Amino acid sequence: MKSYSIALIPGDGIGRDVTAAAWSVLETAANHSGFALTGTEFPWSCKYYKDTGRMMPEDGIATLRGFDAILLGAVGWPAEVPDSVSLHGLLLPIRKAFVQYANIRPHRLLPGVTGPLRAENFDILCIRENTEGEYSGAGGRVHQGTLDEVAVETSIFTRAGVERILRFGFEQARTRRGKLASVTKSNAQKYSMVFWDEITRKLASDYPDVEVTSYHVDALAARMIMAPESLDVVVASNLFGDILTDIGAAIQGGLGYAASANINPDRSAPSMFEPVHGSAPDIAHLGIANPIAAIWSGSMMLDHLGEKAAADGIMKAVEAATARGIGTIPGKDRTEAITAAVVAALT
Repeated sequence: MKSYSIALIPGDGIGRDVTAAAWSVLETAANHSGFALTGTEFPWSCKYYKDTGRMMPEDGIATLRGFDAILLGAVGWPAEVPDSVSLHGLLLPIRKAFVQYANIRPHRLLPGVTGPLRAENFDILCIRENTEGEYSGAGGRVHQGTLDEVAVETSIFTRAGVERILRFGFEQARTRRGKLASVTKSNAQKYSMVFWDEITRKLASDYPDVEVTSYHVDALAARMIMAPESLDVVVASNLFGDILTDIGAAIQGGLGYAASANINPDRSAPSMFEPVHGSAPDIAHLGIANPIAAIWSGSMMLDHLGEKAAADGIMKAVEAATARGIGTIPGKDRTEAITAAVVAALT
């Protein structure tokens, strides 16, 4: 029997609940599909930081490297640990160390879910550059606490980094409807974003079967709201992709449905899968967190591992549950009830 080792990092708040829910669904799918999943849980979180002074131990990256994939819940507890500490101490180091440069976020309405738009027939795949750009972490502050204080944040765009994420987007478009939207703000950012546009035009000749359109990020944001059905694959920088995918989550009904994958395309290191929502301290431990985003992320994990039939089965089970109205209204159904409905649809 084929077996996969999965690192589980439930993290903070509702991350613990939704990770447990997703794992229950994943184990059921694996049992029905004839493969095994072995999960190893790590307590790395804001609580771990308060206890140890680190979001993960010094050998955390080396420890994770031996797994086939990573399933993450949520990281962050702003009242206890600044987000700048929790993010840069766990999530971003994993993405960068394992060269998970492609962040994939699907946006479509599940059956039974009512979104805020009149449009319903949209299916957008957002590809966000995940390791450089505006979140490179380059910069600093001088003269802190004085009237002369200066803060500098430097965006870093490399030819290798921009080209590889654009090629990834082109390849995804080839498997879908053959349309790619490349997103920049080159009218205002005349160096990094003009650079991105130039590479987009250069690569387009390698993909004559893909229809390419370049958008300014503000125009693309408006299009996601006014005409989302016109979009197929959207590829953007780290910051722009982060913002646009929150719009994507909103139009698909909310963050409770927003799944994501942090992919290392050449598979030289494990990829990481996580719901887009945060730790939601306001509803943590109430048992009402929607686990669908985490379950969907788990489906993406199985697909990445080559277990496509099991991945598709999970999504069909999720759709069967939401079509019955389960998990479609925030706070109406308890986490365990939504999980049970998905598991039942799998069996």
